[in-house]
Amino acid sequence: MASSDRQRRAVASVFTTLIFAAAPGFAQNYPNGPMRIVSPYPPGGGTDILSRTIAQKLNERFNVPVVVENRAGANGTVGAAYVAKSVPDGQTLLIVPAGYAANPALYKSLSYDQARELAPVSHLASGPLVLVVHPSLPVKNVRDLIALAKAQPGALNVGSAGNGSLPHLCAELFNSSAGIKIVHIPFKGSGAAVIDVLSGQVPIYFMNILQSLSLIKSGKLRPLGVTSPKRSPIAPDLPSIAESGLKDFDMTNWYGLLVQGGTPRDTINRLQQEVTRVLNLPELKERLAGEGMMVVGSTPEQFVEFLARETAKYNRIIQTAGIKGL
Repeated sequence: MASSDRQRRAVASVFTTLIFAAAPGFAQNYPNGPMRIVSPYPPGGGTDILSRTIAQKLNERFNVPVVVENRAGANGTVGAAYVAKSVPDGQTLLIVPAGYAANPALYKSLSYDQARELAPVSHLASGPLVLVVHPSLPVKNVRDLIALAKAQPGALNVGSAGNGSLPHLCAELFNSSAGIKIVHIPFKGSGAAVIDVLSGQVPIYFMNILQSLSLIKSGKLRPLGVTSPKRSPIAPDLPSIAESGLKDFDMTNWYGLLVQGGTPRDTINRLQQEVTRVLNLPELKERLAGEGMMVVGSTPEQFVEFLARETAKYNRIIQTAGIKGL
């Protein structure tokens, strides 16, 4: 058995133990007071928008106050640590993006055990990034970019929102999958990166699909492919990177819901059921589509398996690329 598969199974085993070993609770009385959703990033981003949308709907479902607290810092680990140390009653929730799965490999010493002190509740939504290039770069598709990178090793640059960010990890997976070396240039956030991509200073970037579409339409950027295994319903004319030659390429942005690891399983199940109902409301689906995301709404067990696969994948990317711990 390959080491990555053993790692994935080990992580899944820990998560599954948490889900099924948690003491039974009395979900009929849940919640018995105010709830809070911790968004571990600043206001205004996708995680914050999703947190506030779900908070409003849970308030209506449960008829209790549901507030959003932004506890930003260190790629989401500040907010995650807060929830990991909270009371295990299912009333302090954590909504995270895809980068959450990379944190155990990125950070040498977390103040909490991510696999044991946080219990998966549901995979909420998912959507791709888009590999875009400045029009001055003489490539029309993924194969062209790979050929150019092989002809000019180390001469091309790819921007990211920072070390360990999802665009960075996408770029490193692209490098290893294609057997090339495009040089990573980290920026302090996506805004700064996009400015240099639009100017052509750093001509390659993995961009949020919704953010990219107007820039693609105006001709300011050229799309090469989406990072999901299949084409996105949001932009069905864009090929996937996988169908363009890198058949195993799969890097989606996603959001998930977790609670403190000792939360009773009855409470986790009740929360998951209510959140799934909320996610399937037409207005919420429309709001998520406006952010380039599709509703998933998985069970806790399905999210356990998904999170284990993502964690193992990010570990492999980080090790292969030699990304140093933070």
